[in-house]
Amino acid sequence: MITDAQIDRWLHEDIGHHDVTNQVPGETTGRLVAKADGVAAGLEAAAAVFEYLGVTVTDQLESGARIEAGDELLAVEGSARDVLRGERVAVNLAGHASGIATRTRRVVDEACEAQRAPQTQAAADREQGTESKSDSDSGSRPSSTDVRIAATRKTTPGLRGLEKRAVVAGGGDTHRLDLSHMVMVKDNHIAEMGLEGAIEHFRERASFATKLDVEVETVEDAPRAAEAGADIVLLDNMTPAETREAVSLLAEYEGVLAEASGGITLESVADYAATGVDVISMGSLTHSAPSLDLSFRTGK
Repeated sequence: MITDAQIDRWLHEDIGHHDVTNQVPGETTGRLVAKADGVAAGLEAAAAVFEYLGVTVTDQLESGARIEAGDELLAVEGSARDVLRGERVAVNLAGHASGIATRTRRVVDEACEAQRAPQTQAAADREQGTESKSDSDSGSRPSSTDVRIAATRKTTPGLRGLEKRAVVAGGGDTHRLDLSHMVMVKDNHIAEMGLEGAIEHFRERASFATKLDVEVETVEDAPRAAEAGADIVLLDNMTPAETREAVSLLAEYEGVLAEASGGITLESVADYAATGVDVISMGSLTHSAPSLDLSFRTGK
């Protein structure tokens, strides 16, 4: 939810105390235009900025829409002074959010493609009768066909809502919005209380509706965490081969999800998606996404 207080802070930061630059008379129109291909996001925030200034939003794309260079994302009309005052803040918000959505969509597409490939090969093998015994009888966890690409809490202070919505616009998952949404048992907790001790400690304090996500750094600790009561086992900083092995060990724990995280990039996400994990969480979706190049143009 974007509040008037947020918008006021954003505008005050940009306008300052004595704005001469935008003392322009008359009425005008304005258009937010893409200068690069990508995925649109943050347009609700951009529109809210203009509306706060009394500028009318006359047209607006939906977040998540794929866009090409030259596409119009948002159109407004109102006093020239207020249109120009809202311009930079609106462009910055939409550009930042669209960059996150665009990066997320690329990651999601890479992961989906990696999952389709083994499924396609397996189907071809079955058709030809060449499916191996290890493929059919191994008892290993089946590869997930709908792995979720999730964000983390590595967001810009004050912009978490904008950035998490942008991840969703790109086809990703928000993961935790804040600390109250799920308990994560991390390495520091385990260092203080031990793996089983930490899980028991937080399980006693959490609501029945609150899931426990337990971070492990070795393959051997994955089934230990599941046995101790983890709902999700986060496989931290493991290689794809280690991740696949850990996922296989978790196969016997019904309902326990496997999550891969730590140093996963656009270039490596396909390798992790092919391991059978249920979730891949990546801080880079928010903290390393470049802004999408947008331009704001007034007049006809």
